Parts: sequence; structure tokens; C-alpha cells
Amino acid sequence: MYHRIVVTGGPASGKTEFVERLAKEPALADFVFFNEMARQLLEENPAYRENWADFHHQIYFKQIGREDAVAGRSFITDRGTVDAFAFNPDTMAFTGTTIEKEYQRYTAVIQLGSAASLGPGHYQTDAIRNESITSALRIEQALTAAWSNHPCYRFVKAEVDFDKKYRRFYDTIIEISRKKIDGL
Repeated sequence: MYHRIVVTGGPASGKTEFVERLAKEPALADFVFFNEMARQLLEENPAYRENWADFHHQIYFKQIGREDAVAGRSFITDRGTVDAFAFNPDTMAFTGTTIEKEYQRYTAVIQLGSAASLGPGHYQTDAIRNESITSALRIEQALTAAWSNHPCYRFVKAEVDFDKKYRRFYDTIIEISRKKIDGL
């Protein structure tokens, strides 16, 4: 039995920090942790922003490759394959897959609410994630539409108290990781 858990969310939802924190949790020592592929690619080559379609095709195939490389082991990933479809819907047709097939890759999906929903005083950008609040909220909606039909989808809303949000997220991860999973 192993778990393949996606942590997704719009900009400034806490994905990266939360996955980094989880990697230090003794209860999850047997899990492999993957950082966000999009951030990694943009840090390596900012020119990816100039070819949005190719960028998301690359994300999809690289994500598949690293997940397949740990077949038979539990993992938690900062974004999953379906994220590429939320950002660039043509990626699904290009890859020849279906949403149902991609859902089967993962035992659970936890979407984190973006701080953009809390307003300007709580939303921060950086050199890679520089979307406006409006864009961040649109991305959150697209991710919700893409993932919310997964059979084990959970949403952890944005909180002013970031540690409170992490505790809710952590409790959700632990609950999911204790469930027996058939298939995969």
C-alpha cells in the first residue's frame, strides 16, 4: 500500500512551504517529496514564460517521469499532472490523456486556498510567482475545477493564521496517509 498525494493551490497558498515542512515530519519519513516542477523550470529558464504551451507540456512529462521513477513508494508532490491542464487546457489533448486517467495516478489531492482570497494585506508575490490578486484567484478557480472531482479531494481554506492553516493541512495529510488504499 502506498499513497500518491498532490498538494495544489493557487499562488501564495503555502504549497512550497507546507511540503518542505512535511518533509521534516517523522510521521512521514517513508514518503518521497517532490518540489514544484513549474518553479524549478522557471528558475532554470525564465524564457519558458514566452511559450506557455511548451512550458506546460514539459511540466507534464517531467512530472510523469519523476513519479514513475519512484513507483511503489509513497510520495507527496507540490502540484500534480492535472495542474498543467488547469493552467493550459490544451495540454490534455497534446498528451493524449484523460482527466480520469490522471486522477487514477493519485490517491488524494489537497488544494490549499490562496492568500489572495484574504486581500492585499496578506498576498505576497516573488520573482517567479508574480500574478495579481485577480489572476491568483482565477488560477485557484481553475485548479478547483480541474481537481474537485477527484474521489479524495480536500480543500484547506486560506487563513490569516498561517500556522493554523498548516495544522489543518497536516491533520488532513495524516488522516489520508493512515487510510488503506486499493489499487495503484
